Amino acid sequence: MTRHTNPESPETPASAREAASFAAAGAAPAAWAASGARSATGKDPWARFGWLMAVIWLVFLVYPVIALLRSEAPVPWVVVGWAALVAFVVLYVTGFMHGMRGGGGLGRAPSRRQWITFVALIGCVVISIPAEGGSALSFLPFLMSFASYGLTRLWHWITTIAAVTVTALCVFLLPGGISYLSVLAIVALLGVVNTVSTWLILRSAEAERLGLELATSEGREAVARDVHDLIGHSLTVVGLKAQLVRRLMDSDPERAKAELADIERLTAEAIAGVRSTVAGARGTTLVEQLASSRDSFRAADIALQVEGEPSALSPVQAITASWILREATTNTLRHSRARTVRVRLLPGRLVVEDDGVGVGLVEGNGIRGMRERAAAAGASFVLGPVGDAGTRVEVTW
Repeated sequence: MTRHTNPESPETPASAREAASFAAAGAAPAAWAASGARSATGKDPWARFGWLMAVIWLVFLVYPVIALLRSEAPVPWVVVGWAALVAFVVLYVTGFMHGMRGGGGLGRAPSRRQWITFVALIGCVVISIPAEGGSALSFLPFLMSFASYGLTRLWHWITTIAAVTVTALCVFLLPGGISYLSVLAIVALLGVVNTVSTWLILRSAEAERLGLELATSEGREAVARDVHDLIGHSLTVVGLKAQLVRRLMDSDPERAKAELADIERLTAEAIAGVRSTVAGARGTTLVEQLASSRDSFRAADIALQVEGEPSALSPVQAITASWILREATTNTLRHSRARTVRVRLLPGRLVVEDDGVGVGLVEGNGIRGMRERAAAAGASFVLGPVGDAGTRVEVTW
């Protein structure tokens, strides 16, 4: 292998400053990792213009250029070296662009084009050795970074180990190879840098994925809770009214018609409520819920007593209070067998009491939903008996 000199150090084919420059060049794909991992389309400015980073760092290939200009190899090999250098630049830049635009790497399966590009880059380096000699080591940082950020974790390790091994063999086996010792140090250092940076990027991507899954899960739970409250309450009232209609059909047809109209209205409201809940825009005021609860209890022959005004609660508190009152109404209609329900509205406080059979031993989805809503609103939730019988629901801010 022919030795070629550094223009700034005639006796040192690869000085420490040159090696440091090559290491800086190999760091270019860090921008690839930062942008390509979060963008898979050309609409991202990084995906469109990030290739400029690759072009900037390629300035450090000036050393192979100098080696070719001073090469004493036969002319055909020099021509091949120039062709290989140009091909390497084109392949590296286009591969860089492809990776940033969704070509794979860092947790994403590399595309077939990425693998072909990597093999072609290695081929360019190999055929340039006869003309460039030891200066061909200048390409190793680029190959290492391409494998680390654009291929798989396995190939990161294979390329890193291979680059360190090849450089070490050149240092310790070639005549005068000790002059490339600084290159060996930089290649080893770059291997460590690529290993740590890619590991951190992968961990960050995994954390983002888990965060997205958690947010999605919480969103689904919230929607499920809202739909449960809406459907549970509405179907309970519809069921009671249907029973009332069946009893009134013969004795009081006019009232039966009115109850059927209420059933139709409740069904339409429930459908609209589910649609708006799924859209994330569901909202029921406390005044509306009090009127709805009164109508539901009247259909079940349960007396409702309201003490205080909805204005006793702040607008934010009233939102939570309306949902909890809705669920408390549903539970009372389903399970309590109560004859009277009393709702007290005090500053920062909602109390719902009935004279039914009392609290069951097992908490269902409705009670869990009330607890979750109160906790999310920063309020305390208490569920307990009222005297010897009955149930008391209290929410305090």
